Amino acid sequence: MRILLLADIESKYYYDFFEKSKLNDIDLIISAGDLEADYLSFLATYAKCPVLYVKGNHDGRYDEKPPEGCICIDDTIYVHEGIRIMGLGGSMLYNGSGCQFTEKDMQYRILKMKPKLLMKKGIDILVTHAPAYGLNDGDDLPHMGFKCFKKLLEKYSPKYYIHGHVHMTYGRSYKRVDTYKDTTVVNAYERYILEY
Repeated sequence: MRILLLADIESKYYYDFFEKSKLNDIDLIISAGDLEADYLSFLATYAKCPVLYVKGNHDGRYDEKPPEGCICIDDTIYVHEGIRIMGLGGSMLYNGSGCQFTEKDMQYRILKMKPKLLMKKGIDILVTHAPAYGLNDGDDLPHMGFKCFKKLLEKYSPKYYIHGHVHMTYGRSYKRVDTYKDTTVVNAYERYILEY
């Protein structure tokens, strides 16, 4: 399965220089947040697969105009062809605008997901906007990761952990692909094709 991962910046490859054939072999599209609703709606129009998304810290605007034809997976587990995908959008609370949470808020969101996690017997892919604490996150509060995400990875060992928020343009120390225990961690900045 080929999964197109997106986050943080609209890819010119799929938007400005669009050709429908570029989406022909894509089986699923996942946005890890902070993308224009029109961009996701545009992709949903031409893709022959579902477009899933979590909200980024700047996606409070989705409340007024959500991406059309797309599926929000925040606070739920979506199953696509047997693959269990859990979504938790937002970033660390730093100025109170948009989609931001304290560590305690995020822990509570995960706690509310426990019945779904038990019913689905775990997850295969975790999708968040912010990274996990200590996994290619930033030192500043706006880009710091959540400690509870790391605990989630340790408990459920998903095959993949997808996040955005930390732009690859911030510096050379940020990795596109990394590993944490048995999980492959992918920063979905702009675009990345995941072969599942």
